[in-house]
Amino acid sequence: MAGEISFFELGVDDAERARAFYGHLFGWTFEAVSPGGYAISTPDGPGGLHGADPGASPYLFFKVDDLDTALARVRELGGTAETPESEEDPETVARFGRFTLCRDDQGSPFGLHQPPAGDRTVA
Repeated sequence: MAGEISFFELGVDDAERARAFYGHLFGWTFEAVSPGGYAISTPDGPGGLHGADPGASPYLFFKVDDLDTALARVRELGGTAETPESEEDPETVARFGRFTLCRDDQGSPFGLHQPPAGDRTVA
């Protein structure tokens, strides 16, 4: 398993307001990818922004080569994992890869990300 930081996601109540805030604060650029969702371009790595998630903490995703194997390992080690959110949308998988939220064996949240096939980075 790779394990390096691959992607971050910001959950906020109002995505437009957050886009303006973080854009002005850090100079990030945003591309609309879904209603209320944006891909974020930063100098250090890709990210995402979604609305309707008030009070959320930033989500940090670690890169893995095979999400299914990694999820099995998380569960084997006493952690929990959600069903990957991107499973139902082939276009999202092709563009961004597969990702899911997990918790370690003490309940701390983290995410796993398998980059798109043939392009082990996120666009």
